[in-house]
Amino acid sequence: MRKMSDIRSEPVGVARQASYRDIESLYRARLAGETGYEVKEFGSRLSVALVYPNSYHLGMSNLGFQAVYRLLNARPDVVAERVFLPEGAELSLYVRSGRPLLSLETCKPLHDFDVVAFSLSFEHDYLNVLKLLEMGRITLSAGDRKDDEPLVTAGGVATYLNPEPLADFIDVFIPGDAEVTLNPFMDRVFGIWHGGGSRRDRLERLAVSALSVYVPCCYAPEYGFDGKLAAFRPLCPDVPEKIRVERAWGSSWPPACSTVLTRESEFSDMFLVETNRGCGRSCRFCAAGYVYRPERFHAEAVIRSLVEGPAREGKRIGLVGTAVSDMPGIQQVCSSICDSGGSFSLSSLRADNIAEEFVGLLSRAGQRSLSIAPEAGSERLRRVINKHLTMDQLTHAVATIARGGDFSIRLYVLIGLPTETVEDRHALISMVKELKHTIVKASADRGTIGRIRLSVNCFVPKPFTPFQWAPFAQVSTLNEARKRINRALAREGGIRVSCDVPKWAYVQALLSLGDRRVGGMLLNAHRFNGDWKKAFKYSDVNPDFFVYRPKDFDERFPWDFLDHGIRKSFLKKEYLLALEGKESEVCETGACTRCGVCTP
Repeated sequence: MRKMSDIRSEPVGVARQASYRDIESLYRARLAGETGYEVKEFGSRLSVALVYPNSYHLGMSNLGFQAVYRLLNARPDVVAERVFLPEGAELSLYVRSGRPLLSLETCKPLHDFDVVAFSLSFEHDYLNVLKLLEMGRITLSAGDRKDDEPLVTAGGVATYLNPEPLADFIDVFIPGDAEVTLNPFMDRVFGIWHGGGSRRDRLERLAVSALSVYVPCCYAPEYGFDGKLAAFRPLCPDVPEKIRVERAWGSSWPPACSTVLTRESEFSDMFLVETNRGCGRSCRFCAAGYVYRPERFHAEAVIRSLVEGPAREGKRIGLVGTAVSDMPGIQQVCSSICDSGGSFSLSSLRADNIAEEFVGLLSRAGQRSLSIAPEAGSERLRRVINKHLTMDQLTHAVATIARGGDFSIRLYVLIGLPTETVEDRHALISMVKELKHTIVKASADRGTIGRIRLSVNCFVPKPFTPFQWAPFAQVSTLNEARKRINRALAREGGIRVSCDVPKWAYVQALLSLGDRRVGGMLLNAHRFNGDWKKAFKYSDVNPDFFVYRPKDFDERFPWDFLDHGIRKSFLKKEYLLALEGKESEVCETGACTRCGVCTP
């Protein structure tokens, strides 16, 4: 990697200087449109670049990213600044200037920070991680980084699942709730990272002493003749064989809420508040329903105290979480927001608990689109995924919504689910048509037509779910399914269909299910400017091995070293019930010990 001193000594043309000034002007204008950001003097503080590996628009819509920004800057000994993936005109300015990536707050080069911390929510952002490291002039390979380069870390829900595809590029993963892991980790960084010694020595000390920390260089995967993972061996004394993923509990866990407000986000100045983590519904495809266990709700009084001020200021409140409408007292919270002169929005509704009074509140708040997730079209397939949702409940839900206001209804469904048949896909089409007719009938008195937006997504098996043993459906099968759905609904008025692209869902499945060898494919894809087909061509391992192959029940998974408290035997039992088309009971936090999370 070239030294910055070499770059700065090169002659820089007028156009490059102008482009760099344009970047700084762009960032000043962006900050001028924000409220709530912080600028600190660096001095002796530990400097952290908090990086969202996608656009500013998406990053500022991410509540977890904002929560970490607030937690870091709450420390007097830390200064945290934000970095996002440049796109469009902003990216062109970087290309023309030839300069390294800058932070938003003070335009500090990424490579000059002590710590570079990625917030990872989605596997499709992994490729952007490499792009951002390269733009920031940081060595891509963690094993090749020099002692004076930044410590590269990563947290976020994607690291709770399977960090191995990124293991070659990240120094330290922190797979746990930031409210309980971040401050202890930063304390250890202060004591270790600037305490002398080689980079490898300091990483080993972090691996041994920090809470909920995974340091890839301290572990070695071993593979059998069949290509499967045979062992995952610690290389250093005192390094834990399993890494506990820590949870935030009780009063030590304040609700995450918006720290910085901006119009340049998906929610456009909406004040976001987290109502809960985890979900007790036990849907077998849903990673959040397992890795965030147990289900935890914030108290009604706590949420009301948070939203009261913004509501009185006339702000729109966004209530977000994995099970918002299941929150005890949610209707009272929403009513108080409206009574205070504010408005609110919910991320989604449960089709089995929609009441007319609540729909009336949503209409009063100005919400015009509501989302429900049937996931599958047939009763049989909904039993397979443990959805606990009947067609009668679905029709009652959409009828209640249609009578309560002029809403468009977004339906989320999955194709390629385990055991799915052609009949199940026919049933999905029939379900959408029936729900559309229900909406028309229920809203006839108002003279409105009613609209459905059908979002069709490809099922991707996820770690720590019962479907972690299941293969990804063939891309050709998924393409045929989405074409059939589009053809069948094209002539139905009031229905708009958007479909996931199966070839990109295949890549997501690879990054979800792959081991450390997938890092080589990721590096190839980066070098070939995102051309995954070419990356696979030059790979020593066939990606189909990870994506299409059904897994054996006794197989060691790349993510088995993470301990969520969930027994693998429980997940196996749930998978077998799924194959039989049988539902199991929903999770009752603290009242059972089936999965192991609530076991004392």
